[in-house]
Amino acid sequence: MGAAFTVGTIMSGQAHAAGANNFGSIAENINTSIASLPGLLTGLSYLFGILLGVLGIMKIKDHVENPTQTPLKDGAIRLAAGGALFALPIIFEAMTETLDEGGTGANAQAATLNAVGFNVN
Repeated sequence: MGAAFTVGTIMSGQAHAAGANNFGSIAENINTSIASLPGLLTGLSYLFGILLGVLGIMKIKDHVENPTQTPLKDGAIRLAAGGALFALPIIFEAMTETLDEGGTGANAQAATLNAVGFNVN
């Protein structure tokens, strides 16, 4: 099984190596390969956020039924982590839209300091 996987990997690498192997083509391949990565991370974040939220509610239910066995903090931590994961894509989108209006990364510039003023009264 491992040998078949290795041969398949080598053969697929040779099929993609037919084009030019310069820095520009490598960077373009990397850019197109990771283009769908934010969507994947968004989906996983929503999925695990909901999962942790449900698990947090179940832990709080366990605490209500038997407070000596299950501390309240276990459910609260899971609820907080689930809420943070569920809100992560929204915060990330707001951050990228604030920093880069078009979403292309072409307008990104470093901040410069042009002048300093001191007001002494």
